[in-house]
Amino acid sequence: MIGSTIIMGCVIYIFFLQWLAFVPAALFKTEKFYDLIGAITFISACLLSLFLVYRFDFRSILLSTFLIVWASRLGWFLVSRMKKSNGDSRFDSIKHKPFRYFFVWTMQGIWITVCMSPVLTTITGETEVGLSITDLPGILLASLGFLIEVVADYQKRVHRESYGAEAFINSGLWRFSRHPNYFGEILFWFGIVLLALPAMSGVGYMSATVPIFVYFLLTRVSGTVLLEKAAKRKWGNDPLYKDYVNETPLLWPKIK
Repeated sequence: MIGSTIIMGCVIYIFFLQWLAFVPAALFKTEKFYDLIGAITFISACLLSLFLVYRFDFRSILLSTFLIVWASRLGWFLVSRMKKSNGDSRFDSIKHKPFRYFFVWTMQGIWITVCMSPVLTTITGETEVGLSITDLPGILLASLGFLIEVVADYQKRVHRESYGAEAFINSGLWRFSRHPNYFGEILFWFGIVLLALPAMSGVGYMSATVPIFVYFLLTRVSGTVLLEKAAKRKWGNDPLYKDYVNETPLLWPKIK
């Protein structure tokens, strides 16, 4: 009972931060702190749940560490990228329409809530479940997914600095997948769920669907959907790009 109350409190806190940040974002028609608020929400909600439950067992600490490191890195990367490009084109047609823009901020709240659910379920569980050798696959998958995401983002940044935004990338991890960073992210959440699984019970098992949610979000709602359309507009007539698309999987790496 106490656990569900704390989870509900964290969810309210998550949406409160998004809606509070929406007010100045809508007034000034800016998206420049959207990703920053997302990262801050992940980190602060995680720490809030830890201290409210006052649980610092190894599983909770490990999952929280993974989440905080992942959110910090992603937040830094997205914010620094937005500074370099002086904005985010995804918001160009949205930030001038308050109702649509409010929906975008609400969607960020949903994304954070769903993705955090395995960690919150573990932290607020009725009993502590110690770590064992059976948790090694989850640790390895979460670590590998995080590493793939970091390396892929770094390679793309270096490529853009060297060749500009007008040249598509097909080197490094991008040789094996057109979106290796998203593959890494899905792998990361799969590892997080495996780590949280032993501490789940009852409705808490619903949080095991996070990798499916992330996959759906990245391949059906945003992510690859928007990027593939933009890439087709930019390089659709380039024979080299056509070959790249035909030979390289959208998401799941193909070892050549």
